Amino acid sequence: MSKSVHGDDKRCRLRAAGALNPHPERVIAEHFLTGDFFDPHDLVQLKYEMVRRVKSEGQSVTQTTAAFGFSRPTFYQARAALEARGLPGLLPQRRGPRGAHKLTDKVLDFVEERQAADPKLTGGGLAQLVQEQFGFPIHPRSIERALRRRQKKKGGH
Repeated sequence: MSKSVHGDDKRCRLRAAGALNPHPERVIAEHFLTGDFFDPHDLVQLKYEMVRRVKSEGQSVTQTTAAFGFSRPTFYQARAALEARGLPGLLPQRRGPRGAHKLTDKVLDFVEERQAADPKLTGGGLAQLVQEQFGFPIHPRSIERALRRRQKKKGGH
């Protein structure tokens, strides 16, 4: 397999994992420009090597972040993640809310009460009631999924 095909394949995998460096052109660290092993497209490798150089080789944070194309806050975040969780800590984390932040227990209790009072209510009708009662929009499918998860936790079908 040619180097460019292999590189394209790796970039596709990095992109799928959310670990593709959007600015490889900013990387000026020598090993990442001349070798086959170090890849300026690989965010995890870049962050690990950046932290390692400061810690093991005593390079300054300012010079190292400039060579790796990152900001100082990115360095400190990477170092903290590496210290707290090891190498997996450098893997990109899912962005956005972690779970149904609008569908609190209070909201779901309200929804279940309304559905018990009127079993014909659909997700759309329940979403409208939530909007009226709590003042925020919620997608009908979000309500339906949350109710199913809640039923599973309770041991129902």
